[in-house]
Amino acid sequence: MTVLYVREPDAVVRRDGEQVVVTRRAKKTQREEVLGRLPVQEIEQVVIYGYPQVTTQAVTLLLRHGVDIVLLTPSGGYIGGMHRQGSHFARLRRAQFLMAMDPGRGLRLAIAVVQAKQANQRNLLRALAANQPAPISTQLENAAQGVERMRRSVTHAANLDVARGFEGKAAALYFAAFRLLIGPEWSFTGRQFYPPPDPFNALLSFGYALLQKDIESVAQRVGLDPYIGCLHALEDGRPSLTLDLMEEFRPLVVDTAVLRLAQENVLRPSEFTFTGRPDRPVEIGPQLLPRVLEAYETRVAEGVYHAASAGVTPLRRCFELQARLYAQVVREERPSYEGMVG
Repeated sequence: MTVLYVREPDAVVRRDGEQVVVTRRAKKTQREEVLGRLPVQEIEQVVIYGYPQVTTQAVTLLLRHGVDIVLLTPSGGYIGGMHRQGSHFARLRRAQFLMAMDPGRGLRLAIAVVQAKQANQRNLLRALAANQPAPISTQLENAAQGVERMRRSVTHAANLDVARGFEGKAAALYFAAFRLLIGPEWSFTGRQFYPPPDPFNALLSFGYALLQKDIESVAQRVGLDPYIGCLHALEDGRPSLTLDLMEEFRPLVVDTAVLRLAQENVLRPSEFTFTGRPDRPVEIGPQLLPRVLEAYETRVAEGVYHAASAGVTPLRRCFELQARLYAQVVREERPSYEGMVG
């Protein structure tokens, strides 16, 4: 199955029988040229980046075959998606609402989510330390130990604010260690967003937007309400559950892929666009975008061991497996949530 990314601003996604065709009008000849063509059965998701158009006929074909259409801003921010229809899982959603109103159950789930994320942060730091000379390896191991202390401490969190505090402390240690792994030309001093001020943060933010659109699609497919979570506060317009389910995959997917891009010199900071605008000072730009998308898709296609399934499966498939485990906990078919730890 293929994720179809449509990036050209003047492109049009059309229908031709049971195929999806991406076309563009050539500037010199004004003739329609075909950029790509795929049978709808081979498409898992269509991602519209920026301002390409999608015809009504193409939307109908895609949704009829259960293919989600995802919209991203020109800078890579997640806008939302179109899905075939609303949830048929009324009982699951009711159970989800009831769980969200139960402080004890919600806290236990939130702690499990945080611990899985922190375990993956710890493991990534240790894997990176193994390939570094001293004293960098020692500093990375110290950061990993600090993250592990936060992971153990969060077990005893009395409420959500305390749990979020341990999450924040671990994140500060974790991202501070990244400065040891990339050169000063990246201008990275720690995780910052709204807006990201440097190229490395821009890559992280864009990667998390890609992860968000995948996790939200999975939540919809499973029948969960993306807006009713436990760890992230419930606010109008905030997809709390999507953000919750993303947490354990941030180190596994995005952080791993972005570090590869920087460390292997697939991208260089000088290739980014520096706008001088306070609302969006750094942009990835159309020249770099294919390399970033390739890095993300390569990572989610990699096979990893999934403990609950007792087998190796692509990371993208793990998104749905974890969402289904979460739904089992919501329905009280499973006593506790076990996050994905790689």
